[in-house]
Amino acid sequence: MALQLWETLKEAIVAYTGLSPATFFTLLALLVAAYHFLSGLFGPSETHHQPRNLEEMQPLLPPVQVGEVTEEELKQYDGTDPKKPLLMAIKGQIYDVSQSRMFYGPGGPYALFAGKDASRALAKMSFEDKDLTGDTTGLGPFELEALQDWEYKFMSKYVKVGTIKSTVPETQGESTSDAPKAEDVPSESSAVKSEETSSSTADAKEE
Repeated sequence: MALQLWETLKEAIVAYTGLSPATFFTLLALLVAAYHFLSGLFGPSETHHQPRNLEEMQPLLPPVQVGEVTEEELKQYDGTDPKKPLLMAIKGQIYDVSQSRMFYGPGGPYALFAGKDASRALAKMSFEDKDLTGDTTGLGPFELEALQDWEYKFMSKYVKVGTIKSTVPETQGESTSDAPKAEDVPSESSAVKSEETSSSTADAKEE
């Protein structure tokens, strides 16, 4: 019975493939070996990316209000510390952009905006370091309109968690302190009185 099945199988192989049984089984063995080789080659890569996928699936922490901070203090929220929220400011208003870490976090296309007030850069769509500032002086109407669109987007998508502390120029205080006091400046009336006194004294000596 087994011999009849074997003979039938050989005839079927020759009829349907045109190959001899030895050639057919050799090719079949090569295909099986190639399958195991490829599965072993690409299998570890899937397990390698598994921890990262689990990390990305972790729930985001609720936004934490930071209040009023300086631009220097804002830099510590640029995403380099995974324990801290990812913050970014626009027009002096700070927003938590942790939910868009793939864009604003390290390695993202807009990572250089994180931890900064990038108002000028967003208005100009610039990636230069000199434009990574909240100073919007000198911007044209189209740039200001683009900045307004960015602000509306941030207000609707992200949670506001603080503001940037405005710095007062020290030159004003210095100019006020350096100004001479009123009593230190001789008045015109005192100068006139001194002149009158000296002239009257001279007239008395002549008499």
